[in-house]
Amino acid sequence: MSAAPAVVGDHHEAWFSTNASNRDWAPMSSDAPQLVSTMRRYLLQLTTFLAPRSVEVADTTLRQLTRWLTTATEVTVAAGIQRRHIEDYKVWLAAQPGQKGQLLAKNTQRHRLRMIRIFLERLIEWDWPDAPGRNPILHGDIPPRREPIPRFLTDQQAAAFMAAARAHPVARYRLVAQVLARTGLRANELCELAADAVTRIGTDGHWLRVPVGKLRNDRMIPLLPDVVDLFAEWTATNAEHIRRTRRLLADDHAPIDRRTVHRIIARVGAIAGIDDMHPHRLRHTLATQAINRGMRLEAIAALLGHRSLEMTLVYAKIADRVVADEYASVCEQIDALYNTAATPGALPAEMETAAMARLRHESHARMLGNGMCTRPVELDCRMETICETCAYFDTGPHFVPVLLRQRDHARAHHQPDRAALFDQLIETSTGDDK
Repeated sequence: MSAAPAVVGDHHEAWFSTNASNRDWAPMSSDAPQLVSTMRRYLLQLTTFLAPRSVEVADTTLRQLTRWLTTATEVTVAAGIQRRHIEDYKVWLAAQPGQKGQLLAKNTQRHRLRMIRIFLERLIEWDWPDAPGRNPILHGDIPPRREPIPRFLTDQQAAAFMAAARAHPVARYRLVAQVLARTGLRANELCELAADAVTRIGTDGHWLRVPVGKLRNDRMIPLLPDVVDLFAEWTATNAEHIRRTRRLLADDHAPIDRRTVHRIIARVGAIAGIDDMHPHRLRHTLATQAINRGMRLEAIAALLGHRSLEMTLVYAKIADRVVADEYASVCEQIDALYNTAATPGALPAEMETAAMARLRHESHARMLGNGMCTRPVELDCRMETICETCAYFDTGPHFVPVLLRQRDHARAHHQPDRAALFDQLIETSTGDDK
């Protein structure tokens, strides 16, 4: 079996278009030529079935591993990676700096170790000559997946953000911020939109074609008229740059990349008084707005490009026409939110639906046997077993059968004061003033 070919030819360099990768691989190739050759050959294989962004992430991860191996160990081939190397690498990885002066997040550690484990597993499965005898990364080495609660904007924050986006003097800021807020696109999807991504289909209006999403699931997103106008203004101004780069989000600064998108959203957020603003918060916000206003989870899954409802609902997919219909049904309410000319940070009372009011009222309520405890969690409770006399105790008609049994129990045990308390609660719950 012949050795793996060196991946240094021009046809292999094409996908490393930033050349930052090439510059990083070059010195390591001198120290461990076979290891680097195997890794770059593997990365080339990934381009045949993964999205470009996923390949970039794998490239970054494997470069970091190779850099560590060539400086901290004597390993020069993938087959030489042993269990002790992985254990040392895990300790080193956990000590690396992350964001905001903290250590590398557990989810980031998880993604990198999992990616390396898959790399080694594929070398073994593909029977490559540089494959190790067994995978030195065990399943237990991978930190468990953390599921943080998605961070979304409140209606007040969303209104302030949209106002700041619309008023921004720079066209690319206006376009990026409003398109992300109204479509739920991922930052990378926005950057990779093709020049002809906006299309009109029959009489059904304009759609945005997202050919390659995070999971390579092509989808069509219905566009609202104001978003269509934004794109029309943008293409009219930057037609030459769009034709040259074949990217919709291109201007005289070259195509907009992910870092630029993050910078734009953070800046607009700062103008709106929102800290730690990033593109994915707009995606979460759109989904939250749609849920609060009655859009079905299946429609949201199709709109955002979720393949399964580990993200939204198990294997739920619906036709684009249904997405457009249900999305349009909530857009009027969202438009009213963004177009409200009210005091900054305040919205009219009618914007709160009955479901929202109920959620606000019950968000900190705890179920009791005969009612609800509405005491805010920040307050200490000294009532212990006499909740019925507490000012935060709340009950209703659906608890009356329980209250009746408790009243009868009090009477049977000759507890007139307790029986009178339950009589009062029953009268309040039933509206009986007799």
